[in-house]
Amino acid sequence: MTRSGTTTPLPLPPVAPEVFASAVESLTTRLRGRLDAAVEALTAAPVTAEGGTFAVRCGEDALVTLAPNPSGTVTDTEQARCTCLLAPRCLHRAAVLGACPIAVTEPARPVVIAPSVLSGPGAAAELTGAVPPTEPGCSAGPDRSAEPDHLAGPGAGPEPAHAPTGPSATQTRAASGLWTAAAAVLSAGTAGTGAVLQAELLRAAHTARLTGLHRAEAAALSVVRCLRTTRDPYSPGRLTELVTALRELLLVAHLLKAGAPEPALIGAVRRNHRPDGSLRLYGVCREPVIGADDLGGVVTHLLDDDGRWYTLRDVQPGGPARARRAGTALVAIRSFLSDHFRVSRGGLIISGATVSPEGRLLAERGVRATFAAGRPWTEAAPATVFARPLAESAAVRFPASLVGGPGVAGDHEGTGDPEGAGYARPLIGCEVEIAATDGEDLLVRELPWGGDAFADGRPNPGGPFRLAPAHSHPALAHTANFRRLGARPGLRIRVLGRLDPDRVTTLRALAVGPVPDTEATLRLPDDWQSRADLGYDVLLSDHFPPDIPSPSPPSPSTSPGFSSWAAPSADSPLWRVRRLVELAVTGGRRIAAESTRGNDHDGHAAVLRRSGLVTGSDLITALGAVAGRRSLDVFGRHSGADPDQYATRWLATAVYLAAAEENLKHGTWPGHEHTDTDTDTEDSRSIDS
Repeated sequence: MTRSGTTTPLPLPPVAPEVFASAVESLTTRLRGRLDAAVEALTAAPVTAEGGTFAVRCGEDALVTLAPNPSGTVTDTEQARCTCLLAPRCLHRAAVLGACPIAVTEPARPVVIAPSVLSGPGAAAELTGAVPPTEPGCSAGPDRSAEPDHLAGPGAGPEPAHAPTGPSATQTRAASGLWTAAAAVLSAGTAGTGAVLQAELLRAAHTARLTGLHRAEAAALSVVRCLRTTRDPYSPGRLTELVTALRELLLVAHLLKAGAPEPALIGAVRRNHRPDGSLRLYGVCREPVIGADDLGGVVTHLLDDDGRWYTLRDVQPGGPARARRAGTALVAIRSFLSDHFRVSRGGLIISGATVSPEGRLLAERGVRATFAAGRPWTEAAPATVFARPLAESAAVRFPASLVGGPGVAGDHEGTGDPEGAGYARPLIGCEVEIAATDGEDLLVRELPWGGDAFADGRPNPGGPFRLAPAHSHPALAHTANFRRLGARPGLRIRVLGRLDPDRVTTLRALAVGPVPDTEATLRLPDDWQSRADLGYDVLLSDHFPPDIPSPSPPSPSTSPGFSSWAAPSADSPLWRVRRLVELAVTGGRRIAAESTRGNDHDGHAAVLRRSGLVTGSDLITALGAVAGRRSLDVFGRHSGADPDQYATRWLATAVYLAAAEENLKHGTWPGHEHTDTDTDTEDSRSIDS
């Protein structure tokens, strides 16, 4: 397992959760206390791979061998053996299995939960108050999306027509086990959640899978993976992902053990599917990928005639250097061979296609692909890409609340596609006018949408927002292209990208193109098919018009200016709530209690109350009080703190924070009207009941 530098991952096969959990359960109490140190010691142990079998030397008399199945995963306890005398109940075997990555299982799609589930008689009283009321300035709008991005994906089947009956007794017991294991992880924090607590959570996840709780199992596995990434000093921290995964796990487990009759809580196993007939796809753009564990590559986005999205993915170890080369690398679909540049500008005709739940085209047996002519953006299903105002796209991508009516849950991104159809998440397109620069970002205004926007000469642009590069790594062309675009205020361009979930009114641009029927726009080569991939194609002076009019002045009726709309959300007082939520996850219950003992905590609560976030102020006050509360036994000694009450309070605060931030993102896009509501609602009162 010797690392090359500090970025090479351990060359070990993935292990099924139940295999590692069983190995830890077989250890004695003394050996369990030494397990974390044994896993850390294996980072320098030699690993040999021969004939599909991995061997790890753990000492002079101990050799652990892993023999994964043909899929490359260790799925049975007999596939992991050790030569020491204590095997199979030995520390060496459990440590090697703990150093292996957790096997990927097909997760379930998190679906929105009806408010009646959270506020009805089946829900616990304390968590009922966790349903975040809409604060002043945060509107309640339609919810057409699911949970955050690193937990959402198509694949859940259609809901049954019959009335839901709630989880069975076996599923309720499995959910209670998940809640207990997750509450223990939350109380210990990332620093205290070692291999033993991870194994207990994995065992509970396996039990949930056996009872059919696919969504809860997927959330538990996400928590374990995020814990390992956060604890690994060689990997960048992913605290936000861990908080999201832990909130999802606790919320689903709480509602299930309360007997909530909601099919969305059960989830479904996602599977690959084969579309009927042939697929006629058109290339849209290429997206460089730079990921954790030194991964790098490219994703080519494609679109069919009905506006459904697909991807061709080529991501492997190699880091930014490989991401730069992959833009023109060869792509193979069985016998078909081309490169990503041609596919992104051209198209494909695929018969017998196999598509993953995330919309990824798979090169499986029976698939045949043929290169076909492409289309410019003006012809490749423009009604599904550029025919929606950006504020409306933001309303679909950022739901107004974490909980919403189930009636809109079946519409995948508002495209009319049902969940489970297996399509990729759509990119967002808009037409903008560049106004100014702010560091690496571009400050732009959206051009009028609908009708003849240029009937009266220069249009009156709408509200401003930010364009940010998808990647800032110098190996890619994003930063250079943004610098050239920012040097030409008044230029009008079409932009395709993704909304940034962590920054208000920010679009991460992947590709740009010319705006039809105007001279102040890009002039790209014909073989580029009227678009430039910002990560790969370099914009030159010949690609810009010689004379660009000055930017249009902002209209008071459409926007108050860049200072209020285009700034990130760093000034929001919600960071005080997020600070405590994240601190509780990283440091555990003890650190959360220590952080609330002082004037700073009281000051944070006072600021939140003055800002109108009364519920947020009450929640962090209650969380701090529960974190520091310890009961006494009959002899006056401190007994163990109640992890259930602490986990419930943390969950209430985390759900409130997520919904409030989503409302902020949803409501600050230009063109969106706020609807003020009273924070002192029935739900906010019920949290203290």
